[in-house]
Amino acid sequence: MSAPVPRWRPLVLLARGVKWSLLLLIGLFLLVQLWFLGWIVWWKWVPPQETHFMSLRLEALRATDPQAELRYQWVSYAQISPHLKRAIIASEDAHFADHDGFDWQGIQIALEKNQKKGRFVAGGSTISQQLAKNLFLSPDRSLFRKGEEALITLMLEACWDKERIFEVYLNVIEWGNGIFGAEAAARHYYGVSAARLSVPQSAKLAAMTPNPRFYDQHRNAPGLLRKTGIILKRMSASQLPHSAPPP
Repeated sequence: MSAPVPRWRPLVLLARGVKWSLLLLIGLFLLVQLWFLGWIVWWKWVPPQETHFMSLRLEALRATDPQAELRYQWVSYAQISPHLKRAIIASEDAHFADHDGFDWQGIQIALEKNQKKGRFVAGGSTISQQLAKNLFLSPDRSLFRKGEEALITLMLEACWDKERIFEVYLNVIEWGNGIFGAEAAARHYYGVSAARLSVPQSAKLAAMTPNPRFYDQHRNAPGLLRKTGIILKRMSASQLPHSAPPP
């Protein structure tokens, strides 16, 4: 006759199962972070051919047109108009050159706006955070995604200098329906290269970035023109990043 199974035995087995499941999840999480880090190190010198945002947008476009293609052309930092750089800083992240990836003052202001409105109206994301999201994540809003975004932002700030972060950002952000990067945007909207964008053109392109697909179809929307005027007034105060000195 077999001995009876102790009452605590199932609890021990359950605890072991939970422990190994947690270890597996932690291991998978760390592997994903290493995968992100590997790409970040590679892209320190090599231009990204595609971002996760690009793949999502292309998938959506091909759902209605199987032959759809994105318009994207990488150009170096020197081949992008300084006017556009100043306009983007003025519009997106006035303290970009100085912060460590997070603008805590901007985050506080965004939280206060959201509380006042009772809904999400501002995010307080920096250029570094937006680049982290564009490179690897989805546009969905969740606490987990924001946490992942923060980790990737720390990796970007640790591995790249500010100029590289800005260079990649200017090249990969969405600027219209299937339009990605400064060069494609300049040619799509104005028929010129990114290097030849004027001050007013740059301000308007910067004003489009929060909702580029809408403004691609509504280029004279009152809100767009109003924001363009605000950016024009702020551009002269924009501080551009510089490359890190050689070791």
